[in-house]
Amino acid sequence: MNTSWILLHSMLAVMVATLKTPGRAEDKRKAATIERQTCLARDGVIIVYSAAGSGPVGLVFIHGGLANRTFWHGELEAFAADFRVIAPDLPGHGESGTNRQRWGIPEFGADIEAVVAAEHLKKVILCGNSLGGPVAIEAALLLPGRVLGVVGVDTFQNLVHTMTPEQAQQRGNAFRDDYTDSLKQMVKSLFHTDADPALVADVERRMARTSPEVAHSLFLSLAGYDVGASARRLPVPLFAINGDLYPTDTRAVRKVKADFDVAVMKHMGHYPMLERPAEFDRLVSAFAARLT
Repeated sequence: MNTSWILLHSMLAVMVATLKTPGRAEDKRKAATIERQTCLARDGVIIVYSAAGSGPVGLVFIHGGLANRTFWHGELEAFAADFRVIAPDLPGHGESGTNRQRWGIPEFGADIEAVVAAEHLKKVILCGNSLGGPVAIEAALLLPGRVLGVVGVDTFQNLVHTMTPEQAQQRGNAFRDDYTDSLKQMVKSLFHTDADPALVADVERRMARTSPEVAHSLFLSLAGYDVGASARRLPVPLFAINGDLYPTDTRAVRKVKADFDVAVMKHMGHYPMLERPAEFDRLVSAFAARLT
């Protein structure tokens, strides 16, 4: 697997799932009232986000590159009984605006800061899938005193890889020139070979809504980004819920962030919230219990 794929979609000791938590998430999953909200980014781009529930702590779920907030619909329902749950569309994705001059993970981090401010959340846990993991770290650095911890979802397998300008240009050009085939190949690489074909097709369909222009700009923005440098400055715990498709080098990550902890889901690909949501939600609950 080319490391540039992993940077976008993986920067982009197994925890026991029976830890006592504030209730099993799947027991609380029900038809929550989900609100469609908007706010403005620092540069004036409109950010659209979904919100549900209430509570003293906010759970903010951040999607990965080329994805959108619909990937977190199940978590909006599962956690609304105990938390204020937020799932934004990052600019360029979903319903959020595309009129941006500068793209990049730090800019996306500032977008999450804007959503947290719009919601007046005083305490939050940031959960980011793939590219959303580094975005969560950048947002946490902008929200001192508010963030209790960062939980990555199939990300942070290592914290030392940096994409070169040549790699970024190559991948960006591939998506600009043949978006359909590039997306198909990428999505295929994010699942085990025996994954549900209907789910794989659904993920590809959802991600196809992101434009080739955004994909091109997004890849170019990754050149030189160093997630390890930001992780070293992170003052709160860093956790991850990862699949085993791409191995997590826990020892190497702890050399960068000593308090890192990870729960590895067996025979799991890049989107555990879609493949095995009940198991995934239990692990989120367990990490949230530790942080609160």
